[in-house]
Amino acid sequence: MRLIRARIDSAALRANLRAIRARAARSRVMAVVKANAYGHGLVPTALALADADAFAVARLEEAVALRDNGLRRRIVLLEGVFDAAQLAQAAQLELDLVVHQPLQIELLEAFAGPTALPLWLKVDTGMNRLGFRPEEFRTAWERLRRLQPAPQQLRIMTHLACADEADDGASVQQLQRLRPLMDGLDAELSIANSAAILALPASHAEWVRPGLALYGVSPFAAQRGAQLGLRPAMTLESTVIAVREVAVGERVGYGGVWRAQRRSRLAIVAAGYGDGLPRGIPSGAPVLIGGQRAPVAGRVSMDMIAADITDLPPVGVGDRVELWGTRLAVEELAAAAGTIPYELLCGVSQRVPIELV
Repeated sequence: MRLIRARIDSAALRANLRAIRARAARSRVMAVVKANAYGHGLVPTALALADADAFAVARLEEAVALRDNGLRRRIVLLEGVFDAAQLAQAAQLELDLVVHQPLQIELLEAFAGPTALPLWLKVDTGMNRLGFRPEEFRTAWERLRRLQPAPQQLRIMTHLACADEADDGASVQQLQRLRPLMDGLDAELSIANSAAILALPASHAEWVRPGLALYGVSPFAAQRGAQLGLRPAMTLESTVIAVREVAVGERVGYGGVWRAQRRSRLAIVAAGYGDGLPRGIPSGAPVLIGGQRAPVAGRVSMDMIAADITDLPPVGVGDRVELWGTRLAVEELAAAAGTIPYELLCGVSQRVPIELV
């Protein structure tokens, strides 16, 4: 019996891919599956999304896992490579490389492999994280064009810093910085992340790069995925392992931060920060037991949480608990914990089994 599991709905993943294609009909879709597919399982998620035009990962080992499991689609290595051995391995795996700093151009100039690689030149239009600054862009572009052998393809990429803040003008400013750089260049372009796909059509270009939206979750603080036509793909569910009664005034859990204001019944649930739940989830945040909301009571511990079931019908050992999923949005729990859905999804620990359905 598995006390806790992450159930991944493959039909929801595919439905979200279709929804993204409908939003960005003129663009090809690069499905972002880095960080274990945002906690959903790298390989099973990529195989479920096999109709995507390409896949994006952050690290070389993620690309290796996809190739080893038979994925032949284009794979884009978002952070690129950092030494000659990595470059040789990337070439053997037939990866697309993002180039965002001079070191990576130097590696390509010294590369003696027989096969040219598809490249994405990253320009920093305002994120100030990775990429060539606008004044450096043309020099980097020309160096890549002069490579021998020439790149199979040479595309351009940038990343939006504030696309999830609808009233922030930063994304429009980034597009304005990018436009003159593209003058005279016959190159495909990728700009839009999930938020920009949903809210900034001017950013769609030839390629879009959905991450969070693929998993049915909203990138916007004020909305849920369902409001955007998306279906949550992950249901994190656990099990009641004990039911206890506490008297008025008794305290519960580490630090005794929750005190019973009445005679209460508590369900002890097999889920804690060892499974990826943030320790900062406060008392009062909801879980679902038997389809009904029950507030968390006390601190999250490594392996367990307590939930107040005083007002619920009888609950027993073995009953199912939904921590987030189709009926309790991960966005709601993230807000209660003072974090973002990305952190909850990516934080699901390796000891939680993933079940693709």
